[in-house]
Amino acid sequence: MKRVSTPASSPPANLAENLPTTSNPSVSRRDILAASAAAVATTGNCFGKEPPRDPVAFFLVGDTHYFANKEKPGQLDERSRRITTGLINTLNTLQGTAISAAAGGGTVAMPRGVIHAGDLIDSGDKNGQLWEAMQKTEWQAFESDFGIAEATGRLRYPTFEVHGNHDGPQAKGIAINGIIARNQKRTGLTGRSASGLHCSWDWGPVHFVNLGIVVGQVPEVTQRRRYAPMNSLEFLVDDLKAHVGDSRRPVVITHHIDLARYSRNCMADDPANLNREWHPCDVRGFYNAIRDYNVVAILHGHTHARNVLRWDGDSTRSDQGISVFNVDNSAHFHGGKQAFFYSEISNGKMLVRECCTEDGWESYQWTPQVWSRSSESS
Repeated sequence: MKRVSTPASSPPANLAENLPTTSNPSVSRRDILAASAAAVATTGNCFGKEPPRDPVAFFLVGDTHYFANKEKPGQLDERSRRITTGLINTLNTLQGTAISAAAGGGTVAMPRGVIHAGDLIDSGDKNGQLWEAMQKTEWQAFESDFGIAEATGRLRYPTFEVHGNHDGPQAKGIAINGIIARNQKRTGLTGRSASGLHCSWDWGPVHFVNLGIVVGQVPEVTQRRRYAPMNSLEFLVDDLKAHVGDSRRPVVITHHIDLARYSRNCMADDPANLNREWHPCDVRGFYNAIRDYNVVAILHGHTHARNVLRWDGDSTRSDQGISVFNVDNSAHFHGGKQAFFYSEISNGKMLVRECCTEDGWESYQWTPQVWSRSSESS
């Protein structure tokens, strides 16, 4: 999966070699190759002089679940290899291509990067010698594809990831150590947590915060948490105070677990909380921490289904509140149906579109829908 830089007159060699064949009439192998050549010609080359970066554009992927072969744990499972390769190829070709009119039209702008909403690998929640060997293979494959900066992975753009329950529910293991190491190497961060798992950065006027598997924990509730929050709530509070304050600048927050199911009354000693993926008191603490800021979007994965909603801190779905974008699985080895979001923030507006596939990224199409949100404080 070594990255190859080529002249503007032809698509990148590794892209042409790895693109799968397709008979799907939506966007085919030929279309992807032509789009890639046009995109590279537009920018001069992948890493040459950078064009103006307005709007703030980025991709949101999730639940890639890189999966090793149980019989040969030193190798990636063939299904996982094919679908993750297809995802990377698709992301690499989209800049400069047209978005369907049904999805709002326009063209894909130069992305600042990719945000990954967690479950990078599949085996990080399991113990034993076999599973540890599989984790190592899965993590190496993820890191080879998703670099922390341009030209450090097969993906053309830098990736900012959070961890999910399949990466390490108690914030331990190969993937967790890998995320910490990546965050230590990143340049341009505005903040990094003491654990090394959480970080923040700016893309233009927008402030981004990555908070791991869940956001917690409120100090007044001592009940055991199912997943270790690793002081993500404390980091969030301090980071917003230091880097946003009363500026009303737009903020985008990413974590892994879905929040709507756990937006319920905070009963600190309820035994049912022990089996809930996110403690309801922590969910309430999360909302209280951000309610006075201009949070234009909360991003998460985990459910393996797209869901777009408003969140008011109390109910599972509201007509008012913070916009929440739950991304579908983007490269899960179990099937062909995958998707990711493409977002643009500019001129006081956030536009979100979904790119999806039915055949494991042998072809793709734009979901005939567009989500528009204000990025300015009311």
